Amino acid sequence: MSSIYQHFRPEEKQFIDTVLDWKEQVENTYASKLTDFLDPRQQFILQSIIGDGVDVRCGFFGGRAQSERKRALLYPEYFQPEEKDFLVGLYEIEYPRKFMKLEHPMVLGSLMSLGVRRDKFGDILVNEDRIQFFSNEEIESFLMTELREIGRASVHLRRIPFEEAIQEPEQWRELEISAASLRLDAIISAAFNLSRQKSQALIAQKLVKLNWKTVENPAAECMEGDLISARRLGRCKIIELLGYTKKSKSRLKIGLLK
Repeated sequence: MSSIYQHFRPEEKQFIDTVLDWKEQVENTYASKLTDFLDPRQQFILQSIIGDGVDVRCGFFGGRAQSERKRALLYPEYFQPEEKDFLVGLYEIEYPRKFMKLEHPMVLGSLMSLGVRRDKFGDILVNEDRIQFFSNEEIESFLMTELREIGRASVHLRRIPFEEAIQEPEQWRELEISAASLRLDAIISAAFNLSRQKSQALIAQKLVKLNWKTVENPAAECMEGDLISARRLGRCKIIELLGYTKKSKSRLKIGLLK
């Protein structure tokens, strides 16, 4: 069992234990287990533990192919999952667009103020004056009833089909880079073509997040599946560790969104 933990961060132990519990539950009951929305790092951990298992398999769905946050379904080998099994709903926020503009942080803040955990919601999509979000279908009636205001705007929700999801023009660009090490400052320098000093300054100014959490340690080690965001620079996700160069630098495949 300890061999599993050594591949991940110490602070991820609790989530690993949860995944192992889910796996055991599916094995024992021979029934599926649906999770809440997971971030990309959590998806990576779950996929790593379940792997290409025979008894228990897993699938992910967040409302669309490029969704960042997704629900996971762990299921026995006989089961053939479909989109509807993930119980994901897409909701558009209707509000007086002529008089005000809603933004991502306002929407997330209002959803959280209802007392619902972040993992009940998927991606929030914004395109000019339109805003949509994915959520657990199980809390749909609660959201429809309770979400009446965002900022100063009166709002109401309308469930819409996935085909009407806002199509964001942004696309991840995949490339291979080499970095001095897997330290956070080294990855930022290589991904965004910055000096090590500038990368460290960004971290010191609390402008960098690792898996959605502000990190102040430039020596924090990055891993496969991590998502790094640096304010004003963009986002970088580590898709795969490719080994080392002849000069002992780390080779990585990353996705870049500027």
